[in-house]
Amino acid sequence: MNRIGWVGLLAMAATASGCASVRDARDRIVRASPTCEDLSVPVYFEPNVAVLTREGQRVIAAAARQARGCTVRSVRVVGLADATGDPAANLELSKQRAASVAAAVARAGLPAATFDVEAFGQAGSITPDGRVQPVRRRADITLDLARVK
Repeated sequence: MNRIGWVGLLAMAATASGCASVRDARDRIVRASPTCEDLSVPVYFEPNVAVLTREGQRVIAAAARQARGCTVRSVRVVGLADATGDPAANLELSKQRAASVAAAVARAGLPAATFDVEAFGQAGSITPDGRVQPVRRRADITLDLARVK
């Protein structure tokens, strides 16, 4: 075998043994128990729709994973909308967003909990000095968590 062949063979052997060492170390890792601290996350929507985006689905799945191993005392979902358009339509849109997120959270495998679902439409989207707050196309999720006793 030429010199490059031996070097390559030695490199492969070192890599393979290193992988085994990493695998062995990974198997010995002690898993930390969940922190079970309250969790709040926003789920954003495209303009004028209440259908969850893939990113929104990922945010909900991540929140559910973080809550596993905890007692979920309550789930609060608040739907919001931008200040553009008809206020009545924005209120309805924020209700639909809140319902869409609440349904996805319920499907995400969280333990049974009390759900509080609210919608505020565009209320609060304009500051007292008249400026429009950006990107209120969302629903906010708050999980009230506690350690399992």
